[in-house]
Amino acid sequence: MALAQVPVAPITLRPHPHLYEINTWVWLEQLAARLGRATRLGDVPDAEWDALATRGFDVVWLMGVWQRSAESRRITLEDPTIFPRYDRALPGWQLEDVIGSPYAVAAYVPDPRIGTWDDLDRARQKLRERGIALFLDFVGNHTALDHPWTREHPEFYVQGTRQDFRADPGSFFLAEGPQGTFFIALAKDPYFPPWKDVAQLNHFSPEMRAAQIAELRTIASHCDGIRCDMAMLHLRDIFGGIWGRFLAKAPAPKTEFWADAHAAVPSLILLAEAYWGTGQQLLDLGFSFVYDKEFYDAVRDVRTDEVRHRLAAPVEQQSHLARFLENHDEPRSADVFGTRRLPSAGTLMGTVPGMRFYYQGELDGCEPHLPITLRAPANAPPDEFCLEFYGKILGISNNEVFHHGQWRLLPIWPEGDATSANIIAYQWRSEKSWKVVAVNLAGQASQGRIQLGDTALADKDYIFYDQLHDVRYPRKGGELHEIGLFVRLDGFQAHVFNITLA
Repeated sequence: MALAQVPVAPITLRPHPHLYEINTWVWLEQLAARLGRATRLGDVPDAEWDALATRGFDVVWLMGVWQRSAESRRITLEDPTIFPRYDRALPGWQLEDVIGSPYAVAAYVPDPRIGTWDDLDRARQKLRERGIALFLDFVGNHTALDHPWTREHPEFYVQGTRQDFRADPGSFFLAEGPQGTFFIALAKDPYFPPWKDVAQLNHFSPEMRAAQIAELRTIASHCDGIRCDMAMLHLRDIFGGIWGRFLAKAPAPKTEFWADAHAAVPSLILLAEAYWGTGQQLLDLGFSFVYDKEFYDAVRDVRTDEVRHRLAAPVEQQSHLARFLENHDEPRSADVFGTRRLPSAGTLMGTVPGMRFYYQGELDGCEPHLPITLRAPANAPPDEFCLEFYGKILGISNNEVFHHGQWRLLPIWPEGDATSANIIAYQWRSEKSWKVVAVNLAGQASQGRIQLGDTALADKDYIFYDQLHDVRYPRKGGELHEIGLFVRLDGFQAHVFNITLA
């Protein structure tokens, strides 16, 4: 019996889960180089899955497992504007290093380089044995130009007329098939030129929506969750706003696609790549998690007031936000934050509420950013500082209190100057554990008094053990209760205190 036919019970993630995104093709290439043999998903040694479990990941997202488009690869190779990026990422790259985009899906079957359905199911089984959920991609807004639908079902796509094509040939491609020749729109979002290697699906077409849900049912039988690419582009108002003039006054469906998809595969955990303030709408439609790009931007730009504002939201709301320092679409955190800013930004992202999202190579301080259309050389030596820091943070944040404890943003009062505005402080507390985290998001030394309120008893003495720096600080309960905990942090530094009675 093939593994794909074996029923797998739905998985339940712990609160504030840890996700690890793997660029699957690159990962397998690197494993093959290290092992000295061809490696597909079903051949991955148990030690690799063990390492993910040891680091405490709840979810592994195998990005880019689906069949890639030969046409997308050809288009990429004919675009000289991308060559400088390739030169920076992979000096001396060859034509065979260009593998095409994982987001120009030619078919929802595993790419031959990745393996077979059985290989994919074997990987899922290995992860399940270690308590880890498997996420895969769903690219619902568009398909590759050479996807079978462009020939067999051109009615599934947004189409223009010959006049539209003559007026703007760069926004269409000619699809020829048994039904004739059609001018199919290239996919886009409203703020950028069209993506030249993908065809725009018509989200107002009931037949196309039914076909996509059938694809989702197949995908759901091989994984526990999906990361939905550009999920907001399915929304009726957004899709209609971009493509309305090409839809021949076709009525919008009465229901949102994502509500229908969630109803069709209710056990499938949905993670949305979402922008433009659409996160809550997608959560209301059935998503479990949505990207919190606004939080990333605020941390990156040192907009501490905005960081604090977003952390002031109810924890029930924050628990559905995916928070990250990098992913395959963002620059490497080593480039953006460097080792100087990592203690504050990495501590914050690793210990706030929500899905804590890490990307392959991030934990090792890898740079530069690798375009997703390239395969990579063997792993570079890790940055020792990053390796040690993330080892600490993952070890700390896997403590049960960071998942099942009560979270609270803590006020901080000035002490001697106004630099307390640079510090973010919060606590996680349970019956057995009490943690207080303080991060200085600014580059200057900053200080203030964290207000612990009634959580600190005036008649007790406490030990504040900084788990990041292995330092113990004895403190009197009376001081903590009356005027708060004094902290002084150098620029971009952090404390993670484990608090016990003296």
